[in-house]
Amino acid sequence: MAVLTIRNVPEDVHRALRVRAAQHGRSTEAEVREILAAAVKPESRVRMGDALAAIGRKIGLTDEDFA
Repeated sequence: MAVLTIRNVPEDVHRALRVRAAQHGRSTEAEVREILAAAVKPESRVRMGDALAAIGRKIGLTDEDFA
C-alpha cells in the first residue's frame, strides 16, 4: 500500500478531521483514507446505454430518427 504524507495542514482543518473521525468511530488516519477514497471514486457506474440515450436527447434525436 502506498504512503502519502501531507504537510502544513491548517490547525482548524486538522481539528475538524479529528472530530469527524471521532464521530465515525475511526482514527484520524482512517478518516482521511475514507475521505480520499470517496473523493476519487465515481459516484455511480455509468451505463453505456443510458449515456448514449442522454447524448441523443441532448442533441434532439427521437425514436423516428432511428427507424
